[in-house]
Amino acid sequence: MARLDIQDLVKRYGDFHAVRDVSLSIEDGEFLVLLGPSGCGKTTTLRMVAGFIEPTAGTVRLGGADITRLPPWKRNAGMVFQNYALFPHMTVAENVAFGLEMRKVPKADIARRVEETLALVRLAGYGGRLPRQMSGGQQQRVALARALAVRPDVLLLDEPLSNLDAKLRQEVRVEIRELQRQLGLTTVMVTHDQEEALTMADRLVVMSEGRVRQVGSQRDLYERPADRFVAGFVGRTTFLEGTVEAPGRFRSDGGLALACAGGAPGKAALSLRPERVEIAPAGDAAALARLDNRLPGTVEFVSYLGALVDIHVRLSPTDRLVVQLANREGGFTPDVGQPVQVGWNAPAAQVFNA
Repeated sequence: MARLDIQDLVKRYGDFHAVRDVSLSIEDGEFLVLLGPSGCGKTTTLRMVAGFIEPTAGTVRLGGADITRLPPWKRNAGMVFQNYALFPHMTVAENVAFGLEMRKVPKADIARRVEETLALVRLAGYGGRLPRQMSGGQQQRVALARALAVRPDVLLLDEPLSNLDAKLRQEVRVEIRELQRQLGLTTVMVTHDQEEALTMADRLVVMSEGRVRQVGSQRDLYERPADRFVAGFVGRTTFLEGTVEAPGRFRSDGGLALACAGGAPGKAALSLRPERVEIAPAGDAAALARLDNRLPGTVEFVSYLGALVDIHVRLSPTDRLVVQLANREGGFTPDVGQPVQVGWNAPAAQVFNA
């Protein structure tokens, strides 16, 4: 367990910048998640920390020691890959022992640590099996056990759950988080899955085009996104394009006159989270009377998600928003084609200038 410091990390391939001046500090025992779309530089950053990619510039320090130019096996980092990277011809026990053997750990200690680590990931008694005899979730636990067996100072996870089905992914991510807390391991995970990031992280790092866009807690990034990219990537939102005409006044490109909070005069977008918008039958004049913005619309699409229902409402030829409702017995859920009214208070939306 140790603090991890990344300073001004850069990776260039010719004229292409895969990573641009990334600086992060991960506290001892913290679970940090790098989140972003494919090609944003998050995996390249992780692999530079692991030692599999040499940085063009910058430094990586682990526990205060500069490990920037050390090979992977001298960094005391445990790495779990997206495709598990298990040796198919080796047994589970041999796979878990591999890193220990590379570190010249005595054989007696290897056997003991393999047994202890398999028990830790709930695979006691599976040491004699081959990876192909295991389920996807079990193989992921083997890969995790191999990374933990070396007693790493930092655990690095490269989209470790992407090959699992949705239900198993939920189970395994809880197991990984509980295990990380139990061991107090400094951990960095890469993912493009927002739900995964929001449920597992102590802090999130949103990346785009090789740069860090924002660092913060789940609440920080969801409630106070630094820019339009973060607002659109973390969670769900509707953007109404338009112009801030004056302080507190926004006009959409479709002609909707709206009360807003913040934003400088000029081209802008109004960001609305689906759960912040209220909806009521078109004829109920009192239902939304307390709200700053009240607009008529027509339901274009209803998406049933089990616990939630998404209502897509057309407000003008160019303006549409999504309203998210809890699926409660007796609650109002309109049908496609039904006229409705939607509303929200000005502070519920965020304005991003162009």
